[in-house]
Amino acid sequence: APGVFQLASLLVELDTSDEVSQILCADALYQMGRGEEAHRLLLLALSRNPQRAPVLARLALLQLKKGFVYDGNQLLQRVIRTGDTSCLLPIMDIFKDEDRQLMQSHCHFQALTILKSQQED
Repeated sequence: APGVFQLASLLVELDTSDEVSQILCADALYQMGRGEEAHRLLLLALSRNPQRAPVLARLALLQLKKGFVYDGNQLLQRVIRTGDTSCLLPIMDIFKDEDRQLMQSHCHFQALTILKSQQED
C-alpha cells in the first residue's frame, strides 16, 4: 500500500484532475489505516463529479465504519440512483475483511427492511 500510495500521489501531482489516480490514492490511504485522509481525498473527487458511483461507495463504507449509518445509507442510495451498482463488487476486494463484512451485513439488513416494508404495503 505505501508504494501504491507514492505512485498514485505522483500521478495526482502530475494531473490534479485525474479522478482515477485520486481514487487509487484514497484506496492506498484506506489500506494504510489513514481513513480520514482517504475521506478528504474522496470528497474532493466527489466535488468534481457528484454522481461517481465508485467514489460514493467508498465514502459509504468510510461513513459506516465511523458509525454514521444514516450518512452511509444516503450514499448507498445515491449509488443505486446512479444505476452503476456494478462498481460495488470490485470495491469489495479492496475493503479489509471486517469492513467487507460490515458493508455486506448492512446492505443485507437494508434489503430485508425494504422487502418487509413492501410486503406490509
